[in-house]
Amino acid sequence: MAQKHKVIIVDDDRETREMITLALEAEGFEVREAANGLRLISTLHVDKPDVILLDVMMSWIDGFELCRAIKQNDEFKDIPVVFVSARKLPEDVQRGKDAGAADYFTKPFDPDQLANRLRQLVGDDASTRAQAEEGRPSAR
Repeated sequence: MAQKHKVIIVDDDRETREMITLALEAEGFEVREAANGLRLISTLHVDKPDVILLDVMMSWIDGFELCRAIKQNDEFKDIPVVFVSARKLPEDVQRGKDAGAADYFTKPFDPDQLANRLRQLVGDDASTRAQAEEGRPSAR
């Protein structure tokens, strides 16, 4: 049986987390949830994911700052980060790219497109992942 790739969804909206969780579990991903950046940080050391999905607008720390912090940490910098946000202006997408995101999806989004992109990002070899991150990020 193939290994399930682990995704952590960080969004302060419970319904959004649940909707994304259901969609990704149906696609074979193992999904964890965190209501904010503080919960993510406490989880990362214990339960390192293959991919992190971040909302932009959250309490405590916004997604852009959280992404930058992840990318500056040697232990976690190689984990792809994908934004899933209602903020869809070109400058928001650019801020996501500047923060180190592998991609940026705008709400509402197509769950199949998200699952396909995550599969690209968790490619089992480094060349697949590097290739997937080269095309980053395009608003969807």
